[in-house]
Amino acid sequence: MTVRDLPADEVMEQLAEHPRRLASITARVPAAQLLAAPSPGEWSANEVLAHIRSCADVWGRCIARMLAEDDPTIRAVSPRSYIDKTDYLDLQFKPSLRAFTQQRTELLAVLAELLPPEWMRTATVTGAGKALVRTVLFYGQWLADHERIHVGQIEQTVAAVRLTR
Repeated sequence: MTVRDLPADEVMEQLAEHPRRLASITARVPAAQLLAAPSPGEWSANEVLAHIRSCADVWGRCIARMLAEDDPTIRAVSPRSYIDKTDYLDLQFKPSLRAFTQQRTELLAVLAELLPPEWMRTATVTGAGKALVRTVLFYGQWLADHERIHVGQIEQTVAAVRLTR
């Protein structure tokens, strides 16, 4: 997996921007359109948000463990499997976005307090092939990069659904 090598301040900026951008993109979109997929087999905006939230849960917990424990061993969890343990796919977009925004505010508050060495705290991640050593910064970069792609996907989905309505 390739993750862009962003400095911590850029990670923070992107993580802060994504909920705001999602709110802006979807502000005037009717709820029914946020539940509609642009075409068969594609995700609706609501499904993409559910996926983003699932990833934020899983990777945010990894960050929390690295900050709470010295070099923990973390078993990898697939956000695609984890989502089945949530109600994210059943929620309406706007309440789900509010919950995501609140979760992000809490994560950013933790990350804002980190000193540079704390961004480099590590964990050994097992269970998805070869054991990997990951840092807090890596998970922040991964989260920011992954969300950036999906925020763009939601923007495209909203535009496509509007054209077909």
